[in-house]
Amino acid sequence: MTAVSKAPYKKGSQLTSVSTGRKVKDRLVQVLVYGAFALAVIPLLSVLWTVISNGLARLDGTFFSFSMNGLSGRDAGGGAYHAIIGTLEQVAITSVIAVPIAVLTAIYLVEYGNGSRLARTISFFVDVMTGIPSIVAGLFVLALWLLTFGFEFSGFAGALALTILMIPTVVRATEEMLKLVPNDLREASYALGVPRWRTVCFVVLPTALTGIITGVMLAVARVMGETAPLLLTIFFTKAINTNPFEGPQGSLPTFIWEQAADPNQNSIDRAWAGALVLILIIMLLNLGARLIARLYRPAGGR
Repeated sequence: MTAVSKAPYKKGSQLTSVSTGRKVKDRLVQVLVYGAFALAVIPLLSVLWTVISNGLARLDGTFFSFSMNGLSGRDAGGGAYHAIIGTLEQVAITSVIAVPIAVLTAIYLVEYGNGSRLARTISFFVDVMTGIPSIVAGLFVLALWLLTFGFEFSGFAGALALTILMIPTVVRATEEMLKLVPNDLREASYALGVPRWRTVCFVVLPTALTGIITGVMLAVARVMGETAPLLLTIFFTKAINTNPFEGPQGSLPTFIWEQAADPNQNSIDRAWAGALVLILIIMLLNLGARLIARLYRPAGGR
């Protein structure tokens, strides 16, 4: 028999040093990530604290039930009822127009485009629209809808301007969510003889629903705070106008802009309260959308 020499086991110092080095690097990266998170959260908390501390005192029942009709900047009282109604109507019209167009565009780019010339052209114009300044969208609607076609200032005209800003954001968010859907789900559906359109409607879209809703709410939050396009399309009014298709209509961004421009303290207080209401509406819409997405899940989803 051949003698087998057994060298004594010796723990390698090199392996120990590598393991220690990895732990140090991992801990350093964790510290940097947490530090970056803290730097990002501090300005956000500062803004929230400033808005809440300045706007909470004026946030009462009068603010939600009265308009500014017949009141000047120095007068106490008054509210943003007309602006809240206008903002909700304008954003609702914008969503009804923009979301179907954007989702269908994203479906074509991901499921049907396959790198075709038309798909590349659409993708290029979506990128261009993403970088359009908001005031340019307002000027476009002003020139086309109001001056060329002769329609009057209205909440619908403001919704058209917001639609231009909302579509590219929803397209890109939906496109990315659809790309995250595993191809195995599509192939399994095709193997069962299911047509492509039914696969998209009943397999792909339900799987990506949560991400799509999140993208839609991000777009809503963006357009809900736009002021420049609304000043050019809905004009300005202190009276209550519940008809978005006729006459000037108020909105929270224009209300905040008008009240903040007045040097009187009562107007400044109303501007802070309007900003707080705008933040609260966006938060409530996001919470509602997440609740709906959580309740509606595809079969077999986690």
